[in-house]
Amino acid sequence: MRYFLSLEKNGQHTEGDTDTLGSDVSATGFSYSVRYSAIYIYICSDIFGYTLPPQNMMLKRVPYSQERLEPKFVSLMGTTQTEPTQMKLGKLKVARQRLLQRYEHQPFVFCLAGLYGCQWKHYQLTHSQPGRCCCSKLECGSFALIVLTFCISLVFLYFWSEARNDYNDFDWFNFGNLGFWFPWSIVLLILAIFLFTYVAVLLLLAVCLLTEGQRLYLHWCHKIGISVTLILSVVASSVLTDLWSKEWMTVLLSFQVTAPYLHIGGVVLMTLLSWPIAFHVFRINMKVRRMAILVLYITVLVTLYLVPLGMYSPCIKERSSLGSAPALIGHRGAPMLAPENTYMSFEKALAAGADGLETDVTISYDGIPFLMHDKNLRRTTNVKDVFPNWTHTSPAMFTWRELQNLNAGSWFFSQDPFGTASSLSVDERLQAQNQSVCTLRDFLDLAAQHEKLVIFDLYRPPRGHPYRDDWISRTLDVIQNESSIHSSQVWWLPPELREFVQEIDPELQQTTAEQAPVEDLQLRHISRLNIHYSSMSEKEIRKYAAANISTNLYVISEPWLYSLAWCAGAHSVATNAVHILKNLQKPLFLMTLDEYRLMWILTDIASLILVVLIFVFHGWRERGLALSVDSSSVLENRSYRQFRTEVNDVWSLSNMSASDKQEPDA
Repeated sequence: MRYFLSLEKNGQHTEGDTDTLGSDVSATGFSYSVRYSAIYIYICSDIFGYTLPPQNMMLKRVPYSQERLEPKFVSLMGTTQTEPTQMKLGKLKVARQRLLQRYEHQPFVFCLAGLYGCQWKHYQLTHSQPGRCCCSKLECGSFALIVLTFCISLVFLYFWSEARNDYNDFDWFNFGNLGFWFPWSIVLLILAIFLFTYVAVLLLLAVCLLTEGQRLYLHWCHKIGISVTLILSVVASSVLTDLWSKEWMTVLLSFQVTAPYLHIGGVVLMTLLSWPIAFHVFRINMKVRRMAILVLYITVLVTLYLVPLGMYSPCIKERSSLGSAPALIGHRGAPMLAPENTYMSFEKALAAGADGLETDVTISYDGIPFLMHDKNLRRTTNVKDVFPNWTHTSPAMFTWRELQNLNAGSWFFSQDPFGTASSLSVDERLQAQNQSVCTLRDFLDLAAQHEKLVIFDLYRPPRGHPYRDDWISRTLDVIQNESSIHSSQVWWLPPELREFVQEIDPELQQTTAEQAPVEDLQLRHISRLNIHYSSMSEKEIRKYAAANISTNLYVISEPWLYSLAWCAGAHSVATNAVHILKNLQKPLFLMTLDEYRLMWILTDIASLILVVLIFVFHGWRERGLALSVDSSSVLENRSYRQFRTEVNDVWSLSNMSASDKQEPDA
């Protein structure tokens, strides 16, 4: 089927069909669509120097058969149907697709289809039929799989990015099981980002193709990639949940900070999706499918609008009610700046502004309390080189002389657990590489010198150890008689023999990790709680504070978690990042209830207005409201379903073209 055009160029009248006009018309990307062709040529006429006279704005449909027939005129404002038997069938299949293809965004659609389905040559043949589904059942399933994978990979990425506070624990956990150091946490984060980005790009391509009215054809490589992404995301989330289920509490806590911003992001996303959804809702013939899509979209949108009603955050409060910042307790010193539990590490923490120091105490075989966290010396010393047969031996089974032969600092540079070793100066690197195991006495003297608080875990020696039954008395002896620290500076955490300790040294600040009833804690003379940050609760913290029991949270190294603890009223936190949190002048997220309500309501109202306008626009366009191009020409924009009726003969002929051979052009 060919079209006869009447145009003017430089005052001269030019006529011809799409073949005789050649590149001047055909190369414009001229569509054979009755609905779009004249409009497109009129718009592009200035580029090629042609002017389409308004009074002659009509197409001539030129049918061909064995004998040449007189053309019948087809006006944009009214179509005269041609008998199907008079048309040329040779190129009907291509003509049918071009009849529906708009080429205004040809390069854009070309890239979309190429990236999504690798259809770099045949993308123009993929336009969906009017009023029907945008793709086959298989491709619908593929699109649904992309949406599912997008959601699961997003959950996995959010989960793991919010678990960053505990990456160090995760890496050391793997070190203990695998026997070698590797930054698994960072690798997992990079993998999560890559998988999510890949799926998000595919989903964006699919939505853009649907917006352009294109049929979806996902390439088999992408189908495999989506399946692999889904499997990896599910497996990784399941394994982490099994091994590290408490991290989901971190995710829940993160919502108290990120929920307002997640709400805005979700509303913006749903507002943007209203364009392709409205585009297809008004073009689908099946009322049930149309209503299902519309109801699902409205349900999700309204849910997002109302989510803030159930949101709680301790950081939504009046600024006048915000208490002082929690005190910073250096967890094993400053392990980001020096090897943990070494004298240098505690010096770095104090220099960064720590209000107290935290450590772990073990008693050597000959009765010297020293600082060591692990159950063996393999991770933080060179015991493998000095005592290769004792790598899995308890630190308490070494004498102090043997411990003095170990280097407790060189590992910091070979493993670089926080990726901060390179920030040390040459002198600091030399100092760190020569660190040795630190005694409890030296630790206490350093804290006393700077008048800082201390808190420590005390490990009972294993069976067969000379001090297995006297480890409490030996530690108290160091505090009272061998060091210069005052007992009131010590938060006594070990739960064993607490009544005995209270009787021997009543000035020690009794601390517990048990969230027991207030009355029970008071009977045991507990003045401080030391609990994991995942148990953070503003209500509980205030309840204990009313009974003069302060709360210390461990281990908090991320600014957003510290901000949350600040808003919740925590009195102190143990941290690996004193040098970072000390610079935080106010919580990262803090707003009044009125400010939050205003932000929430304005976001929802703006979104609702945009969504309504988008749906009204698509409804108006598809119902054929006229658009005025200039004072003398009006271009029709009919509904898709009307257009389908107008070209019904072409669709019916396409079913016949499969069995007919091509005829030579007349």
